[in-house]
Amino acid sequence: MLSKTLSSAILGIDAYLMEVEVDISPGLPYFSTVGLPDGAVKESKDRVKSAIKNMGYRFPGTRITVNLAPADIKKEGSAFDLPIAIGILAAEDHINKEVLNSHILIGELSLDGRIKPVRGALPIAVACRERGLAGIILPKENECEAAIVNGISVIGVDTLSQVVEFLNGRVSLVPARVNLDELFKTHQDYTVDFADVKGQEYAKRAIEIAAAGGHNLLMVGPPGAGKTMLAKRIPTILPGLTFEEAIETTKVHSVAGLLDHGKPLIVSRPFRSPHHTISDAGLIGGGTIPRPGEVSLAHNGVLFLDELPEFKKNALEVMRQPLEDGKVTISRVATSITYPSRFMLVAAMNPCPCGYFSDPQHECTCTAPMIQRYRSKISGPLLDRIDIHVEVPPLKFQELSRDAEAESSAAVQERVSRARTIQQKRFARMKIHCNAQMSSRHLKAFCQVDEGSKRLLETAIDKLGLSARAYTRILKVARTIADLEGAEHIHSPHISEAIQYRSLDRQFRF
Repeated sequence: MLSKTLSSAILGIDAYLMEVEVDISPGLPYFSTVGLPDGAVKESKDRVKSAIKNMGYRFPGTRITVNLAPADIKKEGSAFDLPIAIGILAAEDHINKEVLNSHILIGELSLDGRIKPVRGALPIAVACRERGLAGIILPKENECEAAIVNGISVIGVDTLSQVVEFLNGRVSLVPARVNLDELFKTHQDYTVDFADVKGQEYAKRAIEIAAAGGHNLLMVGPPGAGKTMLAKRIPTILPGLTFEEAIETTKVHSVAGLLDHGKPLIVSRPFRSPHHTISDAGLIGGGTIPRPGEVSLAHNGVLFLDELPEFKKNALEVMRQPLEDGKVTISRVATSITYPSRFMLVAAMNPCPCGYFSDPQHECTCTAPMIQRYRSKISGPLLDRIDIHVEVPPLKFQELSRDAEAESSAAVQERVSRARTIQQKRFARMKIHCNAQMSSRHLKAFCQVDEGSKRLLETAIDKLGLSARAYTRILKVARTIADLEGAEHIHSPHISEAIQYRSLDRQFRF
């Protein structure tokens, strides 16, 4: 007796269709699972056996062989419990086999037959639609996440017996529906605002430019100056996620199992702030079967690294590829997986180990060699990949006690969105979305400067000893400043302001 059910598995942030073949043949009781299963898949036999018995069905006391095809890709997780159980029941003629070819089945079984949620419902639903299948049957907790995908029937179920009754046509279940407009309205509210930040106008201007062009940003200042407070408010001034960006971002979080219950779609920019003790694998991603790291979880959002020099040097250096390419490739013996990692890097650090170097109100206790060792933890190549460096000085009492209301995030976001609209029109037929992603070819086409600006750039490069990469960063930032002003061409004031944001290069080179 042979039966086949359809299921799906995750590879990277995408899903592929999978067949679960169940063969029941005469012989001593034995349950074998083949097709490169991991430990969780192998253990499914005990969950499936108990679930079938506790739902009132007879479990065959013969030889059972389960094949997960394609058999040359390693399978992991507990999402195959439901298709295996349905396959066994279909082989025993408890289910009409003809209906099994139109729906994908995923779900983890508890011992009493209840169906528990799994990871990756959204990419599996996308794969279901691409293959032209009728729909997907999955745990009730995952139905809203999968229902974001139009064109398929998403059936949420609670128990194994409910699935059997539905497939046999005895029960009619209503497909899940999601109001996308309502999702975007209710989940884009932020609890913080730039109006909360007093003073720091120079830093706010730099942050606005960084947000407008998608540039990486480094803030340097003493403890308590407001670096973290500023960083947490950056998502509030970024343009809202498009539907395509929301789907791509949600895929990453769904695969990682980090979607909040009741929020099936991520509609606000992610803000990830890992601790400086994080490992290379935690930051970039890794594992026997590679999982996304913080750089991928921050995709289409902000990755904030507080106390930048305290991070392990290896962890910082492996960030070069995602910063340049917008993706990270993790290679293992069994497979190689690429995750998206197009994020805005925002970093903060103290000017010295004690934090009070150049602070007029506090005496610095660090020696010159101590300061050099501290700053040298950030390599030149990594620093070159950060477009904007800005100093965040300590606030004076007059600034803290001022009653005047600071500019709100909504006002800043309006200017940022206008600048991004200009960039989207400029790069309409290209595979980039903002100025920070421009290559040398784009710089030649869109960042032409006049003779006065060229002389200004030449002087800055000679005085500051800037690298070729830093030179291109200046041009990109200048292009963003011009976009904020609505200027078609880059002029000397734009170049001059952009150069100010590279002034730390001279301090960091020893």
